Formats: sequence, structure tokens, C-alpha cells
Amino acid sequence: MAKIYFFFIIIVIAPTVFSKKFVEKEKPEWAKKDIRDFTDADMERLYDQWEEDEEPLEEDELPEHLRTAPPIDMSQLDPNNPESMLSMTKKGRTLMTFVSVSGNPTRDETETFTKLWQTSLWNNHIQAERYLVDDNRAIFLFKDGSQAWPAKEYLIEQEKCESVTIESKVYYGKYSNKKDEL
Repeated sequence: MAKIYFFFIIIVIAPTVFSKKFVEKEKPEWAKKDIRDFTDADMERLYDQWEEDEEPLEEDELPEHLRTAPPIDMSQLDPNNPESMLSMTKKGRTLMTFVSVSGNPTRDETETFTKLWQTSLWNNHIQAERYLVDDNRAIFLFKDGSQAWPAKEYLIEQEKCESVTIESKVYYGKYSNKKDEL
């Protein structure tokens, strides 16, 4: 019976006693404070200490800004076509595109037109999420930013498309009145 108690102590209690990273007297100053008195820097140190022994996340689990960018084939770049260069650099990255509907549409009309355009893009294997931001404006969110330029080509051909804005560059629709002002 004494062997069982000894075994219990060795297996259960010993790891908890010996698992501390520091002796009580060797605690850093910030760790001796009451938790209510912790500053943001103290909380950050505590978080870093907590995450210290964690395994790193898989590549596909990382937030987009921490993932490695897909390699760009420089031989495929055409310096005379800046749009294709932008398209290649946005591959695998999220990209927002603003689309304006021409005329003075109601919110419901804008919803109808943009929903139709989104469905057409999906039917052409271009995945875009759509969010209305105004009565005549919507955001098309592309998980693969390189798909924004083929989508733009489709959208500017639509009769009710006023403009498409990608990376702060405005592309006016084929039937847009503003196109004539330029």
C-alpha cells in the first residue's frame, strides 16, 4: 500500500511542484503585482508567457497578413500591362471592389442588380461576397484578389454599372455618363 501512495505522489503531485519556471523569490517585479494593477505591457508579458509553449499554427490557420505570399512568376509579368501585374500580386489575398449602379436607384433596385451580377460572377467561377454600402453602391469582396480584374471586365459591360473601383482606380462602365465627361 505504501508503494501505491509513493507512486501517486510521484505521478500526480511531483509534476505540479516541479513544473514552475521560476522559484517564488525569482519572480519578476511585474508578476508580483496584484492582477488589478497590471498595465497593458504586463498583460502582454503574461500573454507571451502563456503562449510560450504553444505549437505554432498551420499556414492555413494563420491570419491573412501573417501567411506567406504565393510566389510570383516574374517571367509571366508584362511591364506594359500594369493591371495584369496588380492581378498577380493580389493572388491569394482578399480584395475589396466598389461597384456603383447608375441612375438614381432605390436600395432594392441596387440589391437586385448587384445580386444578379454576383450570381453571374459565381456562375463564371469568380467568387465574390456582396455587401450594400449605399443606395447605389456595393462592395464586392474577393477572397482571391486576382479575380477582381476579370470581374471588372464583366461588370463594366453591364448597362446599369456606373463604375468599378479597384485599388483606388476607377473604371467607368460602358454605358456610364461620366465616361463621356473625361
